[in-house]
Amino acid sequence: MKITTIILAAGKGTRMRSELPKILHQIANRPLLKHVYDTAKQLENNSVSIVVGHGAELVTGALKELDANWVEQRQQLGTGHAVQQVSKQIADDDTVLILYGDVPLLRCSTLKSLVSCVNNQSLALLTVNLISPAGYGRIVRNEVGQVTKIVEEKDATTIEKQINEINTGIMAVQGKQLKKWLSQLNNSNAQGEYYLTDVIEMAVADQINIVTSQPETEDEVLGVNNRIQLSHLERVYQLEQANNLMEQGVTLRDPKRFDQRGSIVNLGQDIVIDINVILEGNNSIGSHVKIGANTCIKNSIIGDHVEILANCVIEDAEIGRGCRIGPYARLRPESVLREDVHIGNFVEIKKSSVATGSKINHLSYIGDTTVGSKVNIGAGTITCNYDGVNKFRTIIEDGAFIGSDTQLVAPVIIGKNATIGAGSTITKDSPDNQLTLSRAKQLTIAGWQRPVKKEK
Repeated sequence: MKITTIILAAGKGTRMRSELPKILHQIANRPLLKHVYDTAKQLENNSVSIVVGHGAELVTGALKELDANWVEQRQQLGTGHAVQQVSKQIADDDTVLILYGDVPLLRCSTLKSLVSCVNNQSLALLTVNLISPAGYGRIVRNEVGQVTKIVEEKDATTIEKQINEINTGIMAVQGKQLKKWLSQLNNSNAQGEYYLTDVIEMAVADQINIVTSQPETEDEVLGVNNRIQLSHLERVYQLEQANNLMEQGVTLRDPKRFDQRGSIVNLGQDIVIDINVILEGNNSIGSHVKIGANTCIKNSIIGDHVEILANCVIEDAEIGRGCRIGPYARLRPESVLREDVHIGNFVEIKKSSVATGSKINHLSYIGDTTVGSKVNIGAGTITCNYDGVNKFRTIIEDGAFIGSDTQLVAPVIIGKNATIGAGSTITKDSPDNQLTLSRAKQLTIAGWQRPVKKEK
């Protein structure tokens, strides 16, 4: 079976009150439309067409990497009119699946079930029962329960408005049949639009069976029309991610205060994650890892037995087995820590490698630096790697001891087992096994007195 998926994504989204097209607003750092597309692409033998309208250039520019046929609906004249824009690309024997770019949490299993119901004599329709169905098109059935039509809220009678089963707009239908019905649509309704839902009555008239199915949850088919709904679906999505991690053995101190905005490509055992942790991009987390509260980790590799204390920011970094990070530490891109490294509070590492067993425990900046093994870097140490135009590298060899409040002005090499005295500014290479320091002579001025404020 060949599937042609049509994603309708032309709406403006006025209630979002935003210059950004609605479908580019994000859940878990991914545009709504990208969620829908990614789910659709899980279906085998499936080609995707996306109908855009409002902000078309913004949408196609933001998502240009998608393998899709982009079609512009220059005038927004309804859902039926939107699908008509793609009709020439629909083959007669295609199974056409119609989705919406602002319904991000659909599951692939729901779509597979829906398309499996389509044949020459049936059309598949996704419906859901709502306690409060106001605003949605109602599913009208006859006395034996067969679907006869869908009536929109503004066209519904008082009795029809009491129906709780509503139309999600999501359907699957044979291509030949759909093209026939699309050519027969008219806009004789309260909105003056071409409703895709009118094909249901046409299918009934052609004695085509309307097969309905329902999703596992109501949230799966909810669309986003305003910021409240966007926030609601964000939390639904995040709780699903949290539940998935817990099923794989991760301890989350509070699943409602956890965000996964990407994927975990490798997941170990006995991981404990405290509150308000954010995982972004693609991360790998080893076994026996503890992640403290309010920590953000992005595109990083975390080895086994790593402890990350509270309030750390880690981005595009690699942390080896047995390391201890934080609290309040920042690892910037291209930071690589080997085994058993300690990075303490208010330490920032950028584009640097730190070898096994080294310690940088307090208030330091280490940038563009190669740090050897068993190095101890004292509080307040700064590698001065930038002259305003170019960046230079600092090399600190194995066993070196860097005293507190030291500035290492790159390019510079600190030799093996060298000691740098506290308060030094080092501008030249220091030899192995020697003490190097640079300090102004300490003076005490006899008889000096503090100034006294003069009376006015």
